[in-house]
Amino acid sequence: MNYFRNIFEALRTTVEGLTITASHLMRRPITVQYPDRTARPVIDMLPPTYRGFLDVDMGICTGCTLCMKACPIQCIAIELIKKDARLISRFDIDIGLCMFCGLCTEVCPTGAIRFTRAFERATPNLDELNFRFVKGEPVVPYRPKKAEKAEGS
Repeated sequence: MNYFRNIFEALRTTVEGLTITASHLMRRPITVQYPDRTARPVIDMLPPTYRGFLDVDMGICTGCTLCMKACPIQCIAIELIKKDARLISRFDIDIGLCMFCGLCTEVCPTGAIRFTRAFERATPNLDELNFRFVKGEPVVPYRPKKAEKAEGS
């Protein structure tokens, strides 16, 4: 008896699966051909908390290296030169390694490192995923102005 019940159950589930498959054959496809046929640009459809590629504003970077120390996978490389003054000679972010955790953006005291909304960067060459923010000459780090002491204190 159990033998016939197993055969019946196998036939029933097979027919059920085939009816589901047949119903999908009659539907219009819902796949959208990216990026040609989207109703709006994809960047406009991203949520406000989207984490795209990292960008660094070297104009307000202090060279404190907190972002490099906070990165759990060491995808940020910063090199400093101490001559007459401290200079940033290298600031690289390897986006191919980055896991977009956001720890580097949280510890930055000036907000120099931030996520952009950019996300397209397909390339067969992994070196193109290494973003270099210091090109050529070393950069003088930003020095925030100290708050002036209140008069009379």
